[in-house]
Amino acid sequence: MSRMLFANLPVSDVNATRKFFDGLGFEFNDTFSDERTACMVVNDMSMVMLLEEPRFRDFIADEICDTTKAREVLMCVSADSRAEVDTLVDGAIAAGGTAWMQPQEEGFMYGRAFRDLDGHVWEVMWMDQSAIPG
Repeated sequence: MSRMLFANLPVSDVNATRKFFDGLGFEFNDTFSDERTACMVVNDMSMVMLLEEPRFRDFIADEICDTTKAREVLMCVSADSRAEVDTLVDGAIAAGGTAWMQPQEEGFMYGRAFRDLDGHVWEVMWMDQSAIPG
């Protein structure tokens, strides 16, 4: 059985958030997007629902995490190369995101991370599958 993944994140301004991720090369499914929601496509089986905070509150019974003080989730997307890791993270920082943590260098694996416009952490990771220690 294949399962789809829909991660849901609160955002303060869905239009600014959509522009930010569009600039990083992500696509959106307009069938599941509206003036308060953007459905960002990661791949055929994974989507990130970016919901303006009042809309996000429709789905929760408690509080939204303050991303200036705590992490509610670490989103991690793969890259096809080390260069793509750098291009994506550098592009996010140039578009108004901020760098987060130090780069991770594991030899066969390389990653960096950024915080988006709402402080959510996005890791970008490349891995050389053939060099994974057995």
